[in-house]
Amino acid sequence: MPVRFGAWKGAPAATKPDEPVESALNLPRTLVAPAPEPSASPVEQADPSSRFERVYEEHFAFVWRTLRRLGVAASAVDDAVQDVFVVVHRKLPGFEGRSSLRTWLFGIARLVARDARRATRRRRAAGLEPGEGDGALVDAAPDAGALSPQERAERAEAVAGLYTVLAALDADKRELVVLADLEEMTVPEIAEALQSNPNTVYSRLRSARHDFEQAVARLRARAAHAAPGRKPWTS
Repeated sequence: MPVRFGAWKGAPAATKPDEPVESALNLPRTLVAPAPEPSASPVEQADPSSRFERVYEEHFAFVWRTLRRLGVAASAVDDAVQDVFVVVHRKLPGFEGRSSLRTWLFGIARLVARDARRATRRRRAAGLEPGEGDGALVDAAPDAGALSPQERAERAEAVAGLYTVLAALDADKRELVVLADLEEMTVPEIAEALQSNPNTVYSRLRSARHDFEQAVARLRARAAHAAPGRKPWTS
């Protein structure tokens, strides 16, 4: 029986994913501070399982939010996270650090996300799974119990808005926005993660940001039409 590497609710509190919401739709403002890269200790080098456990603990949230931002349905994200870490568990002993750990993990998550999206489309086309409404796009934050009802509603609205805008982009542009403006990777890191070259990344990123900003403008226009006088998703 395969080992499951934990689920969303079973993960340590410090690593439970929470989509950042402060100025979530104002690019290129920072949304997530990148986690420091863990280096393998002598003990971890001698014991690969200890190294894997550390990678899982420190990067679970990164993998989870990456999958959601790349369009994996809420109903499928836990299985997708599991699939990512099954691959990580198998390949980590051969990871030599020629790329950063985060770009390596993103490359795995990117492929898993594409498979998960295709599987979800097939299930929905067959009528086996309903589409996601706005409510399904918003996943409970780990500290949600400490928030007031108004704060919970505002957070849910901001997260739903972010996912809606990302969903309006094609897969390649969404990946660029996630890496550059949400995870704040450098262009060389992005090129590494996407197995591209920096000049191509620069060119495509400009186009991706333009499309993102257009999608934000459309979403805000719809919200303003629905609730005149209100200014959604502003800091």
